[in-house]
Amino acid sequence: MTQFEDRERGQETKFVLEAAKEFRAAAKRNKALGHWAAEIMGRSDKEKYAQEVIAADMEEKGEEDVFRKLRRDFDAANADVSDATIREKMAFYLKEARAEVYGLEA
Repeated sequence: MTQFEDRERGQETKFVLEAAKEFRAAAKRNKALGHWAAEIMGRSDKEKYAQEVIAADMEEKGEEDVFRKLRRDFDAANADVSDATIREKMAFYLKEARAEVYGLEA
């Protein structure tokens, strides 16, 4: 194997590991969002709802699918939560999740 091939393989491995960490961070964020939202909506099935939020993130690339689920569910529950608050919580919990996954301070 040439030095170039070794370097290429190393970069591919790094990319795969980074993608796996981001996937775990997103799942942790979504679980935390689910617990937060369930609390606001007065739901007793926090774990089940958190799993629904995690599953919603599989609908499309990015996080808009999670936002839409939360917005729709808050509206259905007549919960007074603004779009800005949802987005702030999404950013906050992602920062916390990344810190945990990457072993950093939040």
